[in-house]
Amino acid sequence: MRFRTLGRTGFSVSEIGHGLWGMGDWSGSAETASIAALKASQAGGCNFYDSAWAYGRGRSDALLRHIAGGGDHPPVLASKVPPKNWKWPGSSADKFSDVYPIDYVIKSAEDSCLKAGVDTLALMQLHVWDDTWTTDPGFEKIVLELKKRKLCVAFGLSLNRWQPANGLKAIKTGLVDAVQVIYNIFDQSPEDELLPICAERNIGVIARVPLDEGSLGGNLTLETRFASDDWRAKYFGPENLPPTIQRVEKLRQALPPNASMPDLALRFVLQNPAISTVIVGMRSLAHVKANLAASDRPIEPGLMAELRKHRWDRPVADWAD
Repeated sequence: MRFRTLGRTGFSVSEIGHGLWGMGDWSGSAETASIAALKASQAGGCNFYDSAWAYGRGRSDALLRHIAGGGDHPPVLASKVPPKNWKWPGSSADKFSDVYPIDYVIKSAEDSCLKAGVDTLALMQLHVWDDTWTTDPGFEKIVLELKKRKLCVAFGLSLNRWQPANGLKAIKTGLVDAVQVIYNIFDQSPEDELLPICAERNIGVIARVPLDEGSLGGNLTLETRFASDDWRAKYFGPENLPPTIQRVEKLRQALPPNASMPDLALRFVLQNPAISTVIVGMRSLAHVKANLAASDRPIEPGLMAELRKHRWDRPVADWAD
């Protein structure tokens, strides 16, 4: 496993990070299997773990305590404060003070730390964001108060799906240490504005959804269905599943024989030096073994050029919240 620096935070983080969304909030997740996968990734060199209170309302945060004190590399634990109105994505139609009142944010951060079994998290993020909130004085107060109370070392933002530029103003305030953004073979738009400014200002970048919620795992079909309480049932509904399958199959035809699509998807993300770590959901030991192996294996230029042809710019949609 190779390591990179999470921007100006100075934290050394594994190139492959472990995302806990599936463990906390997707159907088919079992606590015993989740703990085994977390411990296996840690044994394999992973040290960055990304959780959120919204992932099962504290369920994934509680899983962090199982890896908080072990491993050859100090674990870097991250979580997120959910919007009080429980609305995704962040919107200018809502007031910042209603979405993130300071007392609510502090209490949420305290709850996450308590669940994780730590006094201080390495990184605390706001789970939704809209750049119109940047000028609200409550924004700076929240960042300063979180650090003053030592609830986190660094502060970050999780940017809305397919809105990577909706965070540039916040970055320019100097208050943001790291951002989390969707970035993968299909979703390459962070390269346009976000990644350059993050590189310029030494902002850590956490790439999420490297497998497009699973489509770049290469196993979905037009007949794929998810349980009604699984978020993917909405994401891979009739508006998105057919065009996604079409694009996945087109991508498959461009890959070398016997190439692993998820492996190349992770390596694609890591080709960009502005990326600090890529977080991927790993709920099984097999997934842990396969995904950790993506570190330290660059993609040859010709194939990288081919993968870039599969950029897919999608408009914001209600079904993708």
